[in-house]
Amino acid sequence: MNGPNLDRLGTREREIYGAESLGDVESRLRELAGDLGVDLVFFQSNSEGDLVDAIWDAADGCDGIVINPAAYTHYSIAVRDALSGAGLPTVEVHISNVHDREEFRSRSVVAPACTGGIWGLGTAGYDLALRALVQMLA
Repeated sequence: MNGPNLDRLGTREREIYGAESLGDVESRLRELAGDLGVDLVFFQSNSEGDLVDAIWDAADGCDGIVINPAAYTHYSIAVRDALSGAGLPTVEVHISNVHDREEFRSRSVVAPACTGGIWGLGTAGYDLALRALVQMLA
């Protein structure tokens, strides 16, 4: 799952987020999911409510979540509560090193509802998160 502005990967702030598009990330993750023998549902929205709905949909049909809540990381109690309520193993991902940027980015209100987190490793963090989630579920 991907939050706001991640649909602009590859075109926005390339010095921070890189040149890879979200479509590129999705293609790579679908290939990895196939190699790992798991199904992948890929989702992105700029709307907080849509992200909350997607979390609840996952609770009804998925075994775990990899999420980059983007800006919602820092203030969305709604996303945090949905993750907590869903009760699924969840890995929080951030492309940039959120602890090496503006001070407000270092606080994640969703982290307490997540099993673990990966940040600062570029889009490769998604691959690592998927691998970690599959290993947790094994």
